[in-house]
Amino acid sequence: MKLRQKVIFLAITPLILALCAIALAVWHQSALLATQQKAAIEQAYLASKEAELKHYVALAQHSVAHLYGSGRSDAATLDEAKRILGSLSFGDDGYFFVYDMRGNSVMHPRQPELVGRNLLAMRDGAGNPTIQRLLARAREGGGLERYYWVKPSTHQEVEKLGYVIPMERWGWMMGTGIYLDDVDRALARIDAQQRGNIQNTMLWITLIAILSALAVGFSGLALNISESRVADAKLKALAQRVVESQEEERARLSRDLHDGISQWLVSIKLQIEAGIERLSGPEPQQAKALAVFEHTAGQLNKVLGEVRRISHNLRPAMLDDIGLAAALAHLAEEFEQNSGMPVSFAAEGCTDRLPDVANTVLFRIAQEALTNIERHAGARTIAIALTGDEERVTLEISDDGVGFDTAGIAQHPKRGIGLRNMMERMEAIGGRLELVSSPAGTVVRAIAPEEESA
Repeated sequence: MKLRQKVIFLAITPLILALCAIALAVWHQSALLATQQKAAIEQAYLASKEAELKHYVALAQHSVAHLYGSGRSDAATLDEAKRILGSLSFGDDGYFFVYDMRGNSVMHPRQPELVGRNLLAMRDGAGNPTIQRLLARAREGGGLERYYWVKPSTHQEVEKLGYVIPMERWGWMMGTGIYLDDVDRALARIDAQQRGNIQNTMLWITLIAILSALAVGFSGLALNISESRVADAKLKALAQRVVESQEEERARLSRDLHDGISQWLVSIKLQIEAGIERLSGPEPQQAKALAVFEHTAGQLNKVLGEVRRISHNLRPAMLDDIGLAAALAHLAEEFEQNSGMPVSFAAEGCTDRLPDVANTVLFRIAQEALTNIERHAGARTIAIALTGDEERVTLEISDDGVGFDTAGIAQHPKRGIGLRNMMERMEAIGGRLELVSSPAGTVVRAIAPEEESA
């Protein structure tokens, strides 16, 4: 995986993880809220049903109050009370029932087959003694009781909420109830709506996550394209500078060969030809021929020195032979002799652990810095310092010249090529170049890390 792809991946991954965490938190909170809402709705719904049942029982009690309050308990009075209660109903499955306190069914308008039977041992589908629990509630003074009973309209056993009261004078338990399957269906609809809302929320979060990931991806792609264009432009500029540097180096080498070695060789050739002519003449001419050859030998020594100088500039062999510190000391000595400017050199610490490439880069930077000082600085003194420790080797070239505007040079398209080359050389070996300049002088500091360079 490329670096840019890794950057995009590292940008998208935390976003997706954050959105997943948000989705999980929203889902958990939504589910908790839905449960709480369902419980609240169920409680409120049941409370309304309980109030409704109490109201129905109160109406039924009021319908037979004239009989119950008469104090009579003969068969005719009880039959009339059963007739009145049996005629009362509400809704499709709302009716009233009567049991005596021993568990015998006295009146049941929807299931007359139960009348006269003792249902004390009857149990519902959950195994609960239904009539026993209703009688116990009545003996306590009446109240609500939940149990299972067959619903007349569907003939299915469903949960029912009953309300019973004792009629002690007649030895009865009278009550009614509401089947709760309607409540269950209403709560199921609420559950379905809440699940739908949660799913819609999750879909929105998923959509936002996808759009966010796409936005980051497209942004990264656009950034990659932009960076690629910038990198291509820099690469073209760098290639152009490399070509220009090569042409400058070739032009300098051509001038050195033409202005120095070529002219000397032509002069030596002419002198040798003149000496050969004099050797065939009389003795005075032969004596002069010897002086000509001696002068030619001196010029040959100069040619050899010029060849060594050019070779040294192209690739200083002393870097491989005596190391960076000694090569810089020799460079400082040569520059002082050629330019007449005093150059001091000092080396401290371990400076011989850099690879050959890093040594060459530091040497070239020293050469470039000295050339710039000679051409532009107008300095009186120059100091070169080479220091090394366990992590890095630092080369510092300072002068007391007039300085220059570093920002202006860096932005100028045709100036500062040497400085840019120095910076690029250092970046190539994982180092850095620091430049500080003022009217009091200039300091060029090149720092080469040993580990990265190796």
